[in-house]
Amino acid sequence: MQRALTLTATRRLAVRRHAVALRFRAAAAMSTLLVSRPQYAWLKELGLEEENDGVYDGRWGGGGEVVTSYCPANNEPIARVRQVPAPKRGEIVRQIGDALRKKIKVLGSLVSLEMGKIYVEGVGEVQEYVDVCDYAVGLSRMIGGPVLPSERPGHALIEQWNPVGLVGIITAFNFPVAVYGWNNAIALICGNKLSISYDLFTFVCVCVQLNRIVANVLGQNNLPGAICSMTCGGADIGSAIAKDERVDLVSFTGSTHVGKQVSLMVQERFGRQLLELGGNNAIVVFEDADLNLAVPSTVFAAVGTAGQRCTTTRRLMLHEGVHDAVVERLAKAYKQVRIGDPWDPSTLYGPLHTKQAVEQYLAAVEQAKQQGGTIICGGKVMDRPGNYVEPTIITGLAHNAAIVHTETFVPILYVLKFKTEEEAFSWNNEVKQGLSSSIFTKDLGRIFRWLGPKGSDCGIVNVNIPTSGAEIGGAFGGEKHTGGGRESGSDSWKQYMRRSTCTINYSKDLPLAQGIKFE
Repeated sequence: MQRALTLTATRRLAVRRHAVALRFRAAAAMSTLLVSRPQYAWLKELGLEEENDGVYDGRWGGGGEVVTSYCPANNEPIARVRQVPAPKRGEIVRQIGDALRKKIKVLGSLVSLEMGKIYVEGVGEVQEYVDVCDYAVGLSRMIGGPVLPSERPGHALIEQWNPVGLVGIITAFNFPVAVYGWNNAIALICGNKLSISYDLFTFVCVCVQLNRIVANVLGQNNLPGAICSMTCGGADIGSAIAKDERVDLVSFTGSTHVGKQVSLMVQERFGRQLLELGGNNAIVVFEDADLNLAVPSTVFAAVGTAGQRCTTTRRLMLHEGVHDAVVERLAKAYKQVRIGDPWDPSTLYGPLHTKQAVEQYLAAVEQAKQQGGTIICGGKVMDRPGNYVEPTIITGLAHNAAIVHTETFVPILYVLKFKTEEEAFSWNNEVKQGLSSSIFTKDLGRIFRWLGPKGSDCGIVNVNIPTSGAEIGGAFGGEKHTGGGRESGSDSWKQYMRRSTCTINYSKDLPLAQGIKFE
């Protein structure tokens, strides 16, 4: 089912030091919009109307072509959219987290409504933003560099960290709240201004509501709302952010294909970038694995969010000794996945986000069959309203088949059979992306080989858990064509700041480098 929202995009771009904004104005009301129906009255609680502004730079505004946001579960339209100390910045982020807590269920419902993920995932995504805010509050009292020993008497050597300035954030459709939150909370406590760009054709309702919450908190603290400006726009807005030299850091989350274009634009001006791109992730199950862990982990990672996570498991490598048993158990488990309305608490699997994703699913299934694959279960579009497809398992493909090496953002799992550890590790690393990976084994030696220099080359390397479901305390991101960026925890905050090495002479002497003396 899909529910919609509509905007108007002018081609006039307003780029300021505090904002990168495309103007929007909503079109005339439509009686078919879900926001007008009694059963969706909760949308009014969020302040959403039939017409909404889609640009914020301290004030709401907009004007341009009309765009409608649809609910993926029924393809129906929703509405139309038109120098503070670090601990103090942390306090503001704490208030943002508290404001989110008060609306966590209704925001989760909106994520489910507009993106199509099941309700519990929508609520969980908002909770992740809240958790990142809590994490950032503590971090605001800890960011800083070391005091280093100087080789020169009477000298002090320190590292100083300062905000980069303006951070341009270009987000992705599948996690509209979490990606916003990772960047927003950490960048704010680091002292930056933010300009957030949302894809015009994905989740305008969610982005508008998030920005309203943040803007209200900023206003209550007598800070200008333009610290967190927002634009709902298309590729032209993303290009403007990437090319503009006044944007000090571009944080892009999305496909590898688009990320490469963004990277080239930013690099051309020697700008800084943080890329979170695709992942062709693998689970490797060895002969000694606990299948009671491996099977449900695979189902969760391959089927969750209808295969639309960057950490979704797309390749399953099974040792020849357990291959048939695991495939049989997976096929039974897939048949038990509860498919249905995303707002039904019992549903585990909802629709794809767009009709285009359904077309990509069908194309991938056909290519897999042409390349020698056998469909064990799934492979078809479901006969019901909305963008529903069957979760699919395909066996019999070569590890280096073209379709296996292609990340398709749909619920298709390619099952491969391997013989040796060396073979499995090599297959894991042979794809272009390097985001997430996991092995299932009880062999301690194998575990540490997997974690070591000859093991997985991914940014997330797991053991006996799924490829998806990363915790906020660790750095999130991947290698190779995944982009190399890191967000959320650990020392990811450093990407939002610039570092200076500072030498202070508090003596009366002037010892020069290389022992040189000027008379």
